Amino acid sequence: MAEFRMPSLGADMDEGTLVSWLVGVGDHVERGQVVAEVDTEKSVIEVETFDTGTVTELLVQEGERVPVGTPLAVIAEVAEAAGPVPRRTATRTRPAAKASTKPAPKAGTKPAAKPRTKPAATPAAPAMAAARGTARVAASPLARRHAAALGVDLSTVAGTGPGGAVTTSDVEAAAHATALATSPSAAPARTAEPEHTAAVVDEPAPVAPVVPRSGAERQASMRHAVAEAMARSKREIPHYYLAADVDMARATHWLEAHNASVPVTERVLVAALQLKATASALRAVPELNGHWVDGAHRPAEHVHLGVAIALRGGGLVAPAIHDADQLTVPEVMAALHDLVARVRAGKVRSSEYADPTATVTNLGDQGVDVAYPVINPPQLAMVGFGRVRDRPWAVDGMLTVRPVLTATLAADHRATDGRRGATFLAALDDLLQRPDDL
Repeated sequence: MAEFRMPSLGADMDEGTLVSWLVGVGDHVERGQVVAEVDTEKSVIEVETFDTGTVTELLVQEGERVPVGTPLAVIAEVAEAAGPVPRRTATRTRPAAKASTKPAPKAGTKPAAKPRTKPAATPAAPAMAAARGTARVAASPLARRHAAALGVDLSTVAGTGPGGAVTTSDVEAAAHATALATSPSAAPARTAEPEHTAAVVDEPAPVAPVVPRSGAERQASMRHAVAEAMARSKREIPHYYLAADVDMARATHWLEAHNASVPVTERVLVAALQLKATASALRAVPELNGHWVDGAHRPAEHVHLGVAIALRGGGLVAPAIHDADQLTVPEVMAALHDLVARVRAGKVRSSEYADPTATVTNLGDQGVDVAYPVINPPQLAMVGFGRVRDRPWAVDGMLTVRPVLTATLAADHRATDGRRGATFLAALDDLLQRPDDL
């Protein structure tokens, strides 16, 4: 039995709103399957499960905002879920009760009393029978608790969930219908009953729907969340900064030759070369690839490179390209293009936000010469790139003009030191001088 929890999708996330469930009770899910959509301060994110099994409980309703780590659902392994599944299936396919063939009474009228043909049961018998009937109805534990609180008999509710399961919305609709049928305004004029005997039913307060925030609201919220995370980063992480100028002549020539030999749709930007070189340098200097958690350095097994991406409406996110060091430069370009498109369409998965082991920010296309990044905790390092610009450069004792790039490194002094940071920048420089080997 495993709990599916509200994931942490970055250091700037403390809580999230469950926008929608994409699965229901009784559904089988596979590891990596998208099961819900969550609204963070930055965007709506598709959240995956890390377990394989059957959904047995949905613990949080759509529209609820809960802290990171809150259990959202319970997923049972196949062996654990094998028992209840046949009963649930049998409940869904059982024939309708005979009473359902009779026309339903109109609102405001009382059903005719049935003649007693059997001895009266003990006072506890009806409650026990009702409980047994309710237990056989396909419904989530949340819907059952809701029904108990509102006094709704689940056996009388038509389910609209997966496989006919009763949802909380079905329960609320049934309670609302009951309230209308028993309210004084619905009573026929001919029944002038004393005022004190009129049935009054408190209608439940429905869960507020998730109202999409405006662009300005989301942007303000995002900037606040990012500012909080960066303030914490600068307050808690002892940053050290290093910078190195890189001769990009060979890389530029390689790009020109490569792009001339492929279709326009397969051309590569200098950003792809930078990302590939950074991922390979992190593999060579693993002390910078990982996280600082619970007062200790935890090296990462894979290089999941976070990429800072600006949103059209304002703000910034940094999802990961997984195993970037194992990809070719064209594959990194394809992954970058796909990631940017999905970020701006709101289709990024939770694992891509939660997995970065280091992050790259590139402001060269904005005319920036040097970028001084702030580490995104719990990561250990962030690499910044400025623009490639023509500068005077000495080659073999001769002054010439070369395309030059300034690369910067912000690193955590608790896990590494300036010497290892310098080793990383030297490896990055060397890799960008050998683009054919990337």
